[in-house]
Amino acid sequence: MPFYEHVFIARQDAAQAQVDELTTQVQTIIEQGGGKVTKVEPWGLRSLTYKINKNRKGHYVHMNFDSPWAPVAEVERQLRLNEDVIRYLTVRVEVLDNEPSAGILAKQAKERRDAKWGRREDEFGGGGFEPRSEEGAAS
Repeated sequence: MPFYEHVFIARQDAAQAQVDELTTQVQTIIEQGGGKVTKVEPWGLRSLTYKINKNRKGHYVHMNFDSPWAPVAEVERQLRLNEDVIRYLTVRVEVLDNEPSAGILAKQAKERRDAKWGRREDEFGGGGFEPRSEEGAAS
C-alpha cells in the first residue's frame, strides 16, 4: 500500500477535545478502509503565516499512514465538509519517517527555551522573558 503524510489545521477557537475527536475520526476512517495509522503528532496551537478566514492561529495535527486511496479520499471529503478545519494537505511519500517531524522538534525547542528563560504572562496574555537564574541573565 502507498504511504501518506497528512496535516490538517483546525480553527483557533475549536476546543482541544474537538481537535482530538477530528483526529480519532480520521484514524477510524483510515483503519476501516484497510489502512494503518503509524504516527499521530498533535503540534498544538500555532500561529499561521497569514490570516485564513479571519483566523490568526490554528491547531495543527500531523499523521503518517499507509492506506489505499479510497479511505484517503473519504478523509479529505470529511475534512472539506467540516467547519472546524481551515486547511488540510495529504502527500504521498516513498518511505514513512518514524522520527519526530520538524513541527514537533520546533515545539520541543520552544519549550526548552521557555523553561530556561521562564515565560512571563501579563493580564492581557502578552509578556516577555525573564531569566530564571543569574546564569541565564545577560551581562
